[in-house]
Amino acid sequence: MSLRFTPVLLIAALSLAGCAAVAPEQPSPPDPGPLSVAPQAPDTAGLTADDGYVAPGVWLTLNDDVPAITNLDPDLRRALDAAAAASDVEFSFTSGWRSGDYQQHLYDEAVANYGSEEEARKWVMLPDDSQHVHGKAVDVATADAMDWINRFGAPFGLCQIYANESWHFEFVPGVTEQCPPMLLDSTAG
Repeated sequence: MSLRFTPVLLIAALSLAGCAAVAPEQPSPPDPGPLSVAPQAPDTAGLTADDGYVAPGVWLTLNDDVPAITNLDPDLRRALDAAAAASDVEFSFTSGWRSGDYQQHLYDEAVANYGSEEEARKWVMLPDDSQHVHGKAVDVATADAMDWINRFGAPFGLCQIYANESWHFEFVPGVTEQCPPMLLDSTAG
């Protein structure tokens, strides 16, 4: 009687014997270094950091010297600075100020993705209507910061505006105690 081991039986036998099958060591991917705003990506229609473009996966802070942050409206910037100082949560952003060209690009992408202008407008506004273009909106990167701003942002004038965009916050002048009721989406305003 001869014993034949299949790969599964061999691994099981080695495991029972106190040995482990070891896969060949794979080299680690190179460290990409710190994340930064991409100067241009091939799928962005030539948009750059000067348009407020932020590459996917990149998070900005209030200390970043890039147009998406430096072109924020002074009132929004003061409110974010004060809220960040009062918070024990780090504030980071996936988007802030955007040029009209960038906003139009996002709108055009939304129309292509959602199949109609009506559906796209629930998620992306045209440049003339977008608070991002006016520097009065930011998209918050983390759930912790979103939660903190929703619970404690009103005294700073920071409010989530649209129920379908938990990441989108704007400065609302005159708010000190409670944010106004959220709109269902950007078509409701």
